[in-house]
Amino acid sequence: MKTSKGLPLYEKIGYALGDTASNFVWRGALAFLGVFYTDTFGIPAAAAALLILLVRLSDGVTDILMGMVADRYQSPQGKFRPWVLWSAPALGLFMVLCFSTPDLGPNGKLIYAYITYIGLTLAYTISNVPYSALMGVMTNDRLERTSLSGFRFAGAFLGGVLMTGFLPDLVQFFGNGNQQQGYQYSMFLFAVVLVIMFCLTYALTKERVSPKQTSTKPLSAELFEFSKNIPFIVTPLLAITLFFYYRNVITGLLFVLVLVTTAIVIRKLYNKPRHTLSRTQQDVADLLSNKPWLVLLGVGFLFMMFNGIKQGVIAYYFKYYIGNELMVGQYFISLLLVSIIGALLTAKLSQFFGKKRLFIFCLGMGGLTTAALYWVGEDQVSLLFSLGCLSEFFAAIMPVLFFSMLGDSADYSEAKNGRRATGLIFSAGTFINKAGGGFAGAVVLFVLAAFGYNGMDPATAEGALEGMKLLMSWIPASFAFVGATLMLLYPLADDLCFTRNQKQHSLSSS
Repeated sequence: MKTSKGLPLYEKIGYALGDTASNFVWRGALAFLGVFYTDTFGIPAAAAALLILLVRLSDGVTDILMGMVADRYQSPQGKFRPWVLWSAPALGLFMVLCFSTPDLGPNGKLIYAYITYIGLTLAYTISNVPYSALMGVMTNDRLERTSLSGFRFAGAFLGGVLMTGFLPDLVQFFGNGNQQQGYQYSMFLFAVVLVIMFCLTYALTKERVSPKQTSTKPLSAELFEFSKNIPFIVTPLLAITLFFYYRNVITGLLFVLVLVTTAIVIRKLYNKPRHTLSRTQQDVADLLSNKPWLVLLGVGFLFMMFNGIKQGVIAYYFKYYIGNELMVGQYFISLLLVSIIGALLTAKLSQFFGKKRLFIFCLGMGGLTTAALYWVGEDQVSLLFSLGCLSEFFAAIMPVLFFSMLGDSADYSEAKNGRRATGLIFSAGTFINKAGGGFAGAVVLFVLAAFGYNGMDPATAEGALEGMKLLMSWIPASFAFVGATLMLLYPLADDLCFTRNQKQHSLSSS
């Protein structure tokens, strides 16, 4: 394995541009998709919620598949970089299609939304799983990886600034009163910039770490083996969806039954001798014995619920509670500028406090400052911006730590098992982020629907104001508090702890 230390500044910037482009979709377009579906395209809130939830949960299969493909792919241009280049045009195209409004009936609109949203998430998976894993092979220096993660998320937040800050004004400019045209033209502009940025990421980055290849089977054979395990992934996701959507005793019991059955099957797999398992089964068994990775998955889901609910309700909150729809752009810009600062400071802060302690502190403080938003009045805009920016500073540090610590968990797995599945580890990380974001978007729309909101009838907004306040404050804060508690179980408290684990494993193996 090649080793590497410091990365040149231009390469860190080049890598960051990839997440700037990705977040035209992730932090930008998806932040407005719910309100676009309900208020512009005319899809009922409950139907839009189920759409977002089902499609995002389907990423559980596609992300893992993409991680397997990326782990086993190799070319002269690298293992992960080519995917970033190839996927860019498709990602830009589906971003435009998702915000286009063909003249269809109610059922036709829903079918069109499903097709284009599935296309967007597939293109994002093909792009973002290899892009995330690329960080794990650009350097094997843990502090440098944290710095690279900071640059990445500074780029991500810049993408959010450009999209969320300027989209409302661009929609007004291009549409001139026609929001349907305004959204479509604005997305076309961002799609062009997205493709250019991904090309720069491909050109400016380099893969230096070469993981040891342990598989002798062709990819097609391993994908066939994985396809036999798909029911164990799909069935729990469907059970979660049914329980989340219907929330009754029958779906609750079904959900518990499916989880117990899945746990029994997984436990049997884990207890089998490793030499009897296929490569795919060995990857799964390695992950199930990787406690840092398991804790990170849970925390990753919770902080994405925290972030996603806040972001998903902002457009509604400003439109109806504050009474100034265009101010949402100023608010997003303020949040994301603070996020860039938080992302760039993460490496230094983690060196001083340690990643685990810093993560717990940010989850706790982020939850407290977010909960305080419940008592902000509609005329207290300055207080709203102040609390929102303070909360966002803590929130910005979370994904930087998360993806850096995923790389640490990949190192841990390699030290423990002698095998490294970087793509699979990072694909699970991107999936849990998508799942959390999907549930968060669905929570926003389900709560609004429960308060009687109908996007095509503005009169219903008055009765939904309490729901909007809760979605802006206590609901996301509760997920942050649970995440801080779970993070206490993370075993790699700092670099010294990790080094000690490696040394103990080396001694026990010798």
